[in-house]
Amino acid sequence: MLRDLTTPVSAPPKSIYLMTTHIEKGTSMNARTVSNRDHITDSAFRSTKLLVSAYAGISAVTLVAIALLRNHSSIVNSAVWVRGSIVVGTALLMLSFTIRAARGSQRAYLRLRIASAIMVVAIAVIISLPGTFPVWMKIEQGGCGLILLGVVRLVNGKQLRAQFAAK
Repeated sequence: MLRDLTTPVSAPPKSIYLMTTHIEKGTSMNARTVSNRDHITDSAFRSTKLLVSAYAGISAVTLVAIALLRNHSSIVNSAVWVRGSIVVGTALLMLSFTIRAARGSQRAYLRLRIASAIMVVAIAVIISLPGTFPVWMKIEQGGCGLILLGVVRLVNGKQLRAQFAAK
């Protein structure tokens, strides 16, 4: 039997898990709702990955700059070395959490929420400390803080919280 090619075919839902969850709970959810929810969730994670990748990239470039300017004690001191190294490490961890959370890991999602919030607070402290860090690093950290505020907003948003609450 031939199929009529003029009638639109709905795309299959991206997540069978969500549909089976609703079936087990006895609630109704059609394929359009699942597909739309997955699209919004995918979009939120794409944006989160982009922001965390930018944070990791800026942090890595900063660490390279610190290494290149290591002989200038007015620009690079021991606090700058320590902070720069910690930031690169946490940025890579956050990138790992983001990738795993996007794949559905609830633990990685929780770690991403916690790490992003803690880093925003740590950056606020770094910027507010007088004299410990040079102005250029405070500016760099301010930029990273703005990026991470976007991450905090996305990972604590209604859509992603609902996605992981369903599991």
